[in-house]
Amino acid sequence: MVRLLTYGFWLSLAVLMLLLVAQPVGHGTRLGVSLIVIGILAVIMVFRLDGVWRHVFLALSSIVILQYAYWRTTSTIPPIDDLYSFIPGAIVYAVEMYCIVMLAIGLFVIADPIEQPEAAEFDPESCPTIDVFVPSYNEDSEILALTLSAAKAMDYPADKFTVYLLDDGGTDQKRFSDDVVVSSRAKARAEELMSLCSDLGVVYLTRTENSHAKAGNLNAALWRTKGELIVVFDADHAPERSFLRHTVGHFSTDPKLFLVQTPHFFSNPDPIERNLATFGRMPSENEMFYCKIQKGLDRWNASYFCGSAAVLRREALEEVNGFSGITITEDCETALELHSRGWNSIYVDKPLITGLQPETFAGFIGQRSRWCQGMIQILILKNPMFKRGLSLPQRLSYLSSSMYWFFPFIRATFLIAPMLFILFNMKIFVASLDDFIGYTVMYIIVCELVRGYLYGNVRWPWVSDLYEYVQSVFLIRAIVAVILSPRSPTFNVTAKGASQKHDRISELALPFVGIFVLLLVTLFVAAYRYNTEPEIANLLLVAGIWNVLNLAIAGAALGVVTERGNNDVGVELPVRANVELEFGETILKGAIVTASARQARLIPAERTTRQLRKGEYGRLHLLNPSSNILITSMPIHIAASSTSDDHALELRFEPEAHHFPIIAELMLKDMKVVRAEREVRRKRKGLISGSIRLVRWAITCPISALSVALSPAPKERSEERKQIAKQPLAIAAAPAHHKEFAE
Repeated sequence: MVRLLTYGFWLSLAVLMLLLVAQPVGHGTRLGVSLIVIGILAVIMVFRLDGVWRHVFLALSSIVILQYAYWRTTSTIPPIDDLYSFIPGAIVYAVEMYCIVMLAIGLFVIADPIEQPEAAEFDPESCPTIDVFVPSYNEDSEILALTLSAAKAMDYPADKFTVYLLDDGGTDQKRFSDDVVVSSRAKARAEELMSLCSDLGVVYLTRTENSHAKAGNLNAALWRTKGELIVVFDADHAPERSFLRHTVGHFSTDPKLFLVQTPHFFSNPDPIERNLATFGRMPSENEMFYCKIQKGLDRWNASYFCGSAAVLRREALEEVNGFSGITITEDCETALELHSRGWNSIYVDKPLITGLQPETFAGFIGQRSRWCQGMIQILILKNPMFKRGLSLPQRLSYLSSSMYWFFPFIRATFLIAPMLFILFNMKIFVASLDDFIGYTVMYIIVCELVRGYLYGNVRWPWVSDLYEYVQSVFLIRAIVAVILSPRSPTFNVTAKGASQKHDRISELALPFVGIFVLLLVTLFVAAYRYNTEPEIANLLLVAGIWNVLNLAIAGAALGVVTERGNNDVGVELPVRANVELEFGETILKGAIVTASARQARLIPAERTTRQLRKGEYGRLHLLNPSSNILITSMPIHIAASSTSDDHALELRFEPEAHHFPIIAELMLKDMKVVRAEREVRRKRKGLISGSIRLVRWAITCPISALSVALSPAPKERSEERKQIAKQPLAIAAAPAHHKEFAE
């Protein structure tokens, strides 16, 4: 009854809002109401009011948004007898209405996010048996060694869980291929990984053929194992020791629970973060999804499997014949099938793994192409709106996740729209300057307030625009291809862990240069017409400002495609571990503050009277943090020493297989420091400061890109280009030939 009354209240409120926005009022009254609403929204946002105020905020913002939609529908579309302007004007209008519909669905999804309680403690004697799957295709053995070692070290009764490496790079199909090169590489890989698994106490599994990509690999292992729960880690996703303690207990409280998903935390920057030098200072792009959207989905029992860092119930998987493989996003597709059969999922918002992101812009685009095509495949082949068994909130949640990926068409439309008026005099938007201020400007301000209130600590102004723009240039082609042939996309794997020593221009940079030049020309045309055609000066001013914004984003994108060199010593995590260094008779105590699979940074507890030289070999002793008793040790040598006050030492590892459990202990025993750093970078950035940063990028990035393009390429950089050129690009060329990339 309470739920029915609640729905009735919100329905009545929605009808009242629709009646209010349709009332004819004067310009001054309308502007005054909008300013009052904006003032209330600003107070709610500044004071971070939540609870019922969250619903008040969403309701009030909806008034201004609906008012704008009504005005756009009834007053701004060019007359139909002027087809030259009507057709592009109708397209822009349709795209705007699509954005408003998507905004409404999105606001519903995150209207009431939830935080899951801590998992119940499990009894070591009666806890469920677990199979840990680490699927692999072509990842480097060093990456696998760290992940497998960390998985093997998880805090759980040793006789209750087994770690499996699922090697799709050493299948019979590859090892006995007619291609001698493929065959020899597969055999060498299989031998290397079997030896690695033997050293680490992990079970090596492969299969006959590489059918159905990752889903097929997981299913092949599913039918050969028998654990009650299945844990999946991508090859580069190394778990914290306590991963199972934070997840497994949830299954004891809900017999219909099929999934506990945790966030993906990445220890290296994506290409945009690295090339623009924002990593560690700005919230990462994925945090909006894992911090906000997944918790909103969780409210509606629609949090879905993200392919890794998750625990699943075998019984549920067997009910749907294993992991789904019709689309190339087997994770979300599997969750959709199980949700439709009445199974439940929860999302635990605590980073418990550390993973790697693609190092190159081409790899980033390939990865996003796969996500894009896979989610659109779900929309076409398994449309959630017509999927039997789903609740209405679940349908809307999956619809939101799938339809989001049409954003490339939205971005393209908003990029082209001002150019149509400036260059071709197409009047796509019929409005006076007063109406533009009263409706459009108020709408834009409210949308920015909504972004700041809901996502401000995980997404800064203009960042979404930049990320979506750089993807849109290539994803449009991929979307068209999957729409024409929904079953054609295939699954390829994104290379990770690569390094490049020198700055270079991405092989995908040319379209961005062309768009930047076109927008720059458009700006000069707008300025010329503004001075020579005063009768349309106001319209040119609005279109010109719009074009300048597009130009700023396009300028920043030139910094994105200017690939910055990185190191070759692996990705370092912030840690805190007490150690001793032994150099002959010299013992030096200190704390490791950052560590990777290849090196660590140590801050000595005290100065040593003995001069430690670069290249000097010794041993690192890892100590128990509470008792300072020696746990284990491994060989190291000094790579560099600091002359600063902390006298830090850079230690280099030369690990063999049996050393990786020690490195995993050092890096992943406790990720509290990592989680603390994630919280530190979740700072809000206002629209003004965010805009200043965008302008700075817009000015400096084109100059930087030109400098790198004109600089002489050293021999090493030429070799890097050749190696990158040999890698396949995952951008759809035709329905029968696209290649999409996994995470």
